Amino acid sequence: MKKAIFLDRDGVLNKLIIREGKAQAPYTLEEFELYPGVPEALRFIKAAGFLAIVVTNQPDVARGWVSIESVELINNKIKELLPIDDIQICYHTNSDNCLCRKPLPGMLLEAAQNWKIDLTQSFMVGDRYGDISAGASAGCKTILVGVGDIQGTHPDPDHRAPLLIDCIKLFV
Repeated sequence: MKKAIFLDRDGVLNKLIIREGKAQAPYTLEEFELYPGVPEALRFIKAAGFLAIVVTNQPDVARGWVSIESVELINNKIKELLPIDDIQICYHTNSDNCLCRKPLPGMLLEAAQNWKIDLTQSFMVGDRYGDISAGASAGCKTILVGVGDIQGTHPDPDHRAPLLIDCIKLFV
């Protein structure tokens, strides 16, 4: 069985864009910018023997605010810049009641089946408590990057770090 680092995209790999006072995903390549240290962190993750799998909610597609093509352009740029093994995407909103949208663990479970991943030896790294819930539900260790959002009924993360690069000591 393999081990993986599951990575939320927006807020972990790349910077968020503030629109009308709310932090959101970039919609264009011009808005896309990696956080400092992300390439180095991904090189370390791969050298430590982990798969690197992005699991990202992209509900703004369903809302009509951004096209699938724009999301794919950004994802292709991420694959060009970083040693990513796979990108799992949920385009649904909460009202769709799908199984793939975080905080549910559907994307992690699908990736685990496709890649033969031992979830108990894997990590979920996210910037929101919904990411932490998805990871915990799947059986992964969890890391909250940044300050997070409103915790509500979501579990506490196993670890916290300011940026992805600050997590790498946990992967050895």
